[in-house]
Amino acid sequence: MERPYIIFHMLTSLDGRITGNFLEEERSPYFIEEYEKIHERYGSTAWMCGRITMEEHFTLGYTLELAHGTHSPIPRTDYVAPTAYTTYAIAIDPSGKLGWTQNFISAWNENRLDDHIIEVLTEQVSDAYLAHLRKIGISYIFGGREQLDFTVVVQKLKHLFSIDKLMLEGGGVLNGAFLREQLIDELSLVIVPITEGKSESLTLFETKPNLGEVMPVNFLLKHVEKLNDGGLLINYVANKD
Repeated sequence: MERPYIIFHMLTSLDGRITGNFLEEERSPYFIEEYEKIHERYGSTAWMCGRITMEEHFTLGYTLELAHGTHSPIPRTDYVAPTAYTTYAIAIDPSGKLGWTQNFISAWNENRLDDHIIEVLTEQVSDAYLAHLRKIGISYIFGGREQLDFTVVVQKLKHLFSIDKLMLEGGGVLNGAFLREQLIDELSLVIVPITEGKSESLTLFETKPNLGEVMPVNFLLKHVEKLNDGGLLINYVANKD
């Protein structure tokens, strides 16, 4: 395979929501902990989230103060930081907005320690942001000129970083983009026995109207595991026939 095996791993309410007040319920911390344990069980060397998720949980909204217009042009070619790493946190950040201050996930997050950060960018990113990434030792790859082609992105992740298994744990739009490009090999869903019922809460897969119709993708049931407190772990694999 010219790309990693991609596992879509997500915590979801009974009605398919991945954001919302259900995450604040008294029962939810147990399922969040189980979600992280299952993540580790897969033994993947890399996981991927979108900009909003990374900003909420890892950069915590920090904004960089960059001196735009003061840097020499930097070629829009992929950059692999020189230090050797074995695990990776991949940030989908097309315009280069995330306020990273170091090249690995902060130690405050006990579940994702020392994962080297890889930024996925478009060529519209500023020279100042690229210079900042190089300065602090963050690797980056380009997925397109103005829009990201995720097939290209995941092929680069395998070629440049030898990533054979990737956990996709993004927001609804990122997940929808992978589904559209038929890049999901397996679904791992931790079902929280709570309904959200809010139309503004994101679902497992979202799409942008300007991208056209999404073709149905078929999956086959692989495994069902009962969790405590009425939860479920459900695994599906993509039907490649």
